[in-house]
Amino acid sequence: MSRLLVATNNPGKLAEFRRLLAPLDADVVGPAEIGIQLDVPEPHDSYAANAAVKAVMFSRAASILTVADDSGIEVAALDWGPGVRSARFDDGDRARGPDLVLERLAGTDDRRARMVCWLAVAAPAEGDADPDVELFAGIVEGVIAPARRGSGGFGYDPIFELPDGRTTAELDEAEKDAVSHRGRAVAAALPRLRELVAAHARMPAIAEDA
Repeated sequence: MSRLLVATNNPGKLAEFRRLLAPLDADVVGPAEIGIQLDVPEPHDSYAANAAVKAVMFSRAASILTVADDSGIEVAALDWGPGVRSARFDDGDRARGPDLVLERLAGTDDRRARMVCWLAVAAPAEGDADPDVELFAGIVEGVIAPARRGSGGFGYDPIFELPDGRTTAELDEAEKDAVSHRGRAVAAALPRLRELVAAHARMPAIAEDA
């Protein structure tokens, strides 16, 4: 069975990716499981560029097929920010990001928002060549809820309200996977990932297990 590396150290995101990638005939692993320790900066102003950097760096380190994403929340009343800075919107306290959005939208009628994900797939190349990268996107429209609701998910899920009135933190896992920005990006990538997994099934990984 081919290995597929998910380039994230976020346990919530890794668990979500495992579910989303379950249709593949692949052993989905996180960096720690194969002895990879990387902290890759996300310096770019686009999700696609940040996702590509992570996918390339982790694929180089592990020499296996790798997926990485960059995602964020975009809020109309915040000039469609924080966007690519969503993970850094809270000045280091990631748990505070949703509360900061709620604070800044206090008294604001325009609560339109969207969740955006760009997924990069990096396939190891021959010799010293850079991994080949392909990109896929997923977007879901909604609004910012008046307050946190729900205990599921992670990140901005408790404040992102879908058209049916529920936040993504109020959905069960299957419901969230079907409609989320990350779920949509992975769904777009699955046909190509099936091809790549099959092509790399017999290629040994260079990185050893931890």
